[in-house]
Amino acid sequence: QIRWTKTAGSASDRFQDSSVFNETLRISNIQRHQGGRYYCKAENGLGSPAIKSIRVDVYYLDDPVVTVHQSIGEAKEQFYYERTVFLRCVANSNPPVRYSWRRGQEVLLQGSDKGVEIYEPFFTQGETKILKLKNLRPQDYANYSCIASVRNVCSIPDKMVSFRLSNKTASPSIKLLVDDPIVVNPGEAITLVCVTTGGEPAPSLTWVRSAGTLPEKTVLNGGTLTLPAITAEDAGTYSCIANNNVGNPAKKSTNIIVRALKKGRFWITPDPYHKDDNIQIGREVKISCQVEAIPSEELTFSWFKNGRPLRSSERMVITQTDPDVSPGTTNLDIIDLKFTDFGTYTCVASLKGGGISDISIDVNISSSTVPPNLTVPQEKSPLVTREGDTIELQCQVTGKPKPIILWSRADKEVAMPDGSMQTESYDGILRIINVSREMTGTYRCQTSQYNGFNVKPREALVQLIVQYPPAVEPTFLEIRQGQGRSITMSCRVLRAYPTRVLTYEWRLGSKLLRTGQFDLQDSTEYTISSLSRDTYGIYNCNIINEAGAGRCSFLVTGKAYAPEFYYDTYNPLWQNRPRVYSYSLQWTQLNPDAVDRILAYRLGIRQAGQQRWWEQEITVNGNIQKGELITYNLTELIKPEAYEVRLTPITRFGEGDSTIRVIKYSAPVNPHLREFHCGFEDGNICLFTQDDTDNFDWTKQSTATRDTKYTPNTGPNADRTGSKEGFYMYIETSRPRLEGEKARLVSPFFNVAPKNPYGASNTAYCFSFYYHMYGQHIGSLNVYLRLKGQTAIENPLWSSSGNKGQHWKQARVNINPPTSFQLIFEGIRGPGIEGDIAIDDVSIVEGECMKSDQPANNLRSGAVRTSLAHLGLLPVLLLMSVLTHQR
Repeated sequence: QIRWTKTAGSASDRFQDSSVFNETLRISNIQRHQGGRYYCKAENGLGSPAIKSIRVDVYYLDDPVVTVHQSIGEAKEQFYYERTVFLRCVANSNPPVRYSWRRGQEVLLQGSDKGVEIYEPFFTQGETKILKLKNLRPQDYANYSCIASVRNVCSIPDKMVSFRLSNKTASPSIKLLVDDPIVVNPGEAITLVCVTTGGEPAPSLTWVRSAGTLPEKTVLNGGTLTLPAITAEDAGTYSCIANNNVGNPAKKSTNIIVRALKKGRFWITPDPYHKDDNIQIGREVKISCQVEAIPSEELTFSWFKNGRPLRSSERMVITQTDPDVSPGTTNLDIIDLKFTDFGTYTCVASLKGGGISDISIDVNISSSTVPPNLTVPQEKSPLVTREGDTIELQCQVTGKPKPIILWSRADKEVAMPDGSMQTESYDGILRIINVSREMTGTYRCQTSQYNGFNVKPREALVQLIVQYPPAVEPTFLEIRQGQGRSITMSCRVLRAYPTRVLTYEWRLGSKLLRTGQFDLQDSTEYTISSLSRDTYGIYNCNIINEAGAGRCSFLVTGKAYAPEFYYDTYNPLWQNRPRVYSYSLQWTQLNPDAVDRILAYRLGIRQAGQQRWWEQEITVNGNIQKGELITYNLTELIKPEAYEVRLTPITRFGEGDSTIRVIKYSAPVNPHLREFHCGFEDGNICLFTQDDTDNFDWTKQSTATRDTKYTPNTGPNADRTGSKEGFYMYIETSRPRLEGEKARLVSPFFNVAPKNPYGASNTAYCFSFYYHMYGQHIGSLNVYLRLKGQTAIENPLWSSSGNKGQHWKQARVNINPPTSFQLIFEGIRGPGIEGDIAIDDVSIVEGECMKSDQPANNLRSGAVRTSLAHLGLLPVLLLMSVLTHQR
């Protein structure tokens, strides 16, 4: 399975899911936020996933913006006023912008005019963005232009913005022609008017809302904002902002309040002094009403009994606001309750301004008004269900009036299925859709004080049991064993509910082998006493409970494991024959002794596109060791055809699993290395490749094709031979490159031919190249040698740092590799953009470098030879092992 992800979250957050699971991730109409590092992850269930990454840089340049700032201050001891103006130019871009300034058609440079100062802050690495005009003069009133450039990357053209500075230039000022706050009823149309009272050039007016964006229905016309039919959601602070890029923008705000009454509730408090939950004659009863009102200061309450207005008296005490309860509450205290006080009491909430419907709440007080009681039906707890079902938890509530029921988790501090900590229910039922195993547990239902009695809450508990099928291990296991031996397979239960699994059954294909029930154990076993061809196959163990089944699968066979081809092989073996080539086929054997000793391999080969396989047997002498590299030379292959190769291990019990690969012809880079020369003139740069673990790449370049906007004072002005047309490789250190970032160029593998059949080569080679390190910010150039099979170890060969002047220099170093090898050129970016490093004319020639030609500085070939002598032991042992098994 292929999946693309991105550094910050999944790629599917930004792309259609269908493209995230393909080998090609297609990004059409790419946006700047989609830049970053993308990871391609491949999984097939075998071994660790394979991951590769690629960095995507999205280049862009926004229109620049010029803002003007002014300071007027009195200079001490001198009797004049200094008036200084700053022009600041800013543009969002990638890579970073370079700015330049013009007055009219005149290009402004630092030092060209005493009244002009150009800021070059170090944090922008010398890129101009602030123009300072000191003590304004008549000639400073002019048209200024800021040009922003990203040096034509991706063909992005330069962008320019102009500003006319005059003696009338001034920051904006505005006035709002509305009240603050504005109190309105829902459905009314509101118009907010904002006018400019000053500013040159003429300011532009915009409206913003403090909480989020403007409502979609908003109509904007210059400084006038209209809301045609306002709703409660449109309430909030609206601000008019005037901007002309001079000084700070001007801002004025007003608050819109939308009048509303909502959420009317009541509660009854029986005699608060006697701690009694029941209403009794001769005792006190308090009825409370609460609403949410906007604005709260307009709220008024009135009380009625059986439809007739009530006024506060000695026995009927009405309070509009109670300091002990939340705002928006009114209380009616009935003192010394009499039989004639039974009836319907109504509290009516109103807003003084009118236009909003009143909220009316009826509360019945009678001999049948009793506190609530909660029960859970016997069959409703515990409640058993299966994952994915819909379930209803029920609490029956009695009493008059019936209160709202509040549901919450009783066994742990976690949210309810809807995400809230508490869920309201008006009928006592909690409905859960798509139940999951995490919802197992105890739920509490309790009465609220709302719409009922303000007494100690009644509560009850409901237990929910969610059944789910067994989770088992192993879900899949491959077992290989020699014929005649015994095999025991074990399937274990990790989690299940009900926890006591009912039954298990073992099957081979569709054939039932054994069934049974679990007692106290959590696993079941099945044994094959003597493996034979008849008992090969896939064994399934199904462990079953009421909710379903979990399955362990075992692939049982007496076949040997498949061999694994060693893909890091060098190019075809050199044969000085025009029509044929040879290939050194290499492989290792996966678990060589798992089944039985491997006696031979059956090698099949066929030309790509053909039907017929040509087969032969390769005999194996002795035991194959784990990880041992086995080599067999294929000869008489026709150039430039590709071939399909199949390799099958053979034991006493027959053939094992096969492995197939395709081998392709490509011209050898260095036939039994005698001599190698590379001037980077050809299209494939002599099969050098860019290292994918570094920060950026080496670039192929010639002076004739170089960008006219290249960084001056760094890099070569010709290739090593002095040709403007010739090519070389270099590192481009302009931004966005950062100090310390690395670019690594990796050579192809150079094959060292053995001198004798019993040892590795002792041949010495002279490795030389030309380098160019000119510029004040030059970092370092390092060269490493990497041996085949030891890719994690890199031996330092040569190193140089700093500015070496505007000319090419040659480096020579002796190398004595015991086996095939690669060379790595590593360029490290210095502290600034004038740090381009170049290389050219790389050569490797058999024989040591001449003593007189070897520079004394920064060559460490002696130390490397010592270290390579130790490294040479492994290839010698490996080669002897290969020769022992020469097929």
